Amino acid sequence: MTNDQVKEVLDRVLTWPPERQEDAAQMLLALEAREGELYHPSDDEWAAIEEGFVQAKQGESVSADEIAALLKPQRQRPEISQSPRHAMS
Repeated sequence: MTNDQVKEVLDRVLTWPPERQEDAAQMLLALEAREGELYHPSDDEWAAIEEGFVQAKQGESVSADEIAALLKPQRQRPEISQSPRHAMS
C-alpha cells in the first residue's frame, strides 16, 4: 500500500462516526505499541483459527454484517443466534 493510499484511508476514517474513529485509533495505537513484535496465538486461539479454516473449506461463512456486529462493543451488540458456524469452543 502506498503512502497516498494510507492517507486516503485515514481521511475516510475522519468521516466515520466518533465511536468508529475511536476503535480505529485504538487499533492503530495497539499496532504501533507492538511494532517489531510477533504475535503468538494461544492454544485456544490456534484451535479457533483451525476451526475457521475447516469451516471455510466446507463453505461455511458469516456475512459482513454479522462480523461487524460481533466487533461492536458488547453494550451495542445485537443478539446473534448461536448456530454451529458462530459457536466457537
